[in-house]
Amino acid sequence: MKLFNRLKTGFSLVRRSVRVLADHPKLALFPLTAGVAGLGFLGVLWASLFAVGEVSSLATYAGLFAFYLASTFVSAFFTAGLMYCSRQAFGGETPRIGDGLRAASRNVGPLLIWSVVSATVGVLLRVLQDNDTPVARILAAMFSVAWTVMTYFVIPVVVFEDVGTVEMFSRSKETVTETWGESMGAVGGIGLVTVAFGVVGAVPGVALLVVGSGAVGLFGLLVLVAGVMLAALSAQTLTGIAKTALYVYATEDETPAYFDGIDFGDAEGSISARRPGSGGFV
Repeated sequence: MKLFNRLKTGFSLVRRSVRVLADHPKLALFPLTAGVAGLGFLGVLWASLFAVGEVSSLATYAGLFAFYLASTFVSAFFTAGLMYCSRQAFGGETPRIGDGLRAASRNVGPLLIWSVVSATVGVLLRVLQDNDTPVARILAAMFSVAWTVMTYFVIPVVVFEDVGTVEMFSRSKETVTETWGESMGAVGGIGLVTVAFGVVGAVPGVALLVVGSGAVGLFGLLVLVAGVMLAALSAQTLTGIAKTALYVYATEDETPAYFDGIDFGDAEGSISARRPGSGGFV
């Protein structure tokens, strides 16, 4: 399949993911809860650092690790629930939030390991980025992109497969290799949708800030923040749905419901044809 067709498929994935979300809006509860929990932890961490006052570089990086670890785990946990419920929707079932939370709870161990590894990598990248040499910053940027791509499907692999720590990364890499065009196309499409939602939500708030003052200006600020948060919430939900659809295709030779008619490519080259027994829905 040519690159253009793969990217076109990626944008089609976004449109179909919007349909899934429209039919099952409760799916947005997962990223919403994750966002609230993440902001709560950030507030506690910030208050702790403020109370301590000036800290050493080592303490700063330790605090950064704690933030990365907590935020990654919270995000991974609720994303796992979102993907499980998305799979339910693909199967014609009504997504049940409780089922998604139980599926995530069954995989707390692997999700925690993933969070520790991700947080460690995040701190190491930050150390490189803080280095004044251009070479270090270039290396940090290159590794950051490679790491993001390689781990794109770690969460669905953890949720739908019984794998070890090393395998969760290798399986994710295989799935990206199989669906790289669609995956990157979906990322681009979701990015455009996020910008569109953000603009729609931000314009009224910006207008109120420009023409108003006092209570009107404060209301405009609230509208602006709400618009940005809505865009981020939509993006996180659509990303989870689209990733789940790509995972199902790549591992099960199956076009998920809502995604009929999308040309996912040559099924004979799919991962499931080369890896027996993968992709079970538990």
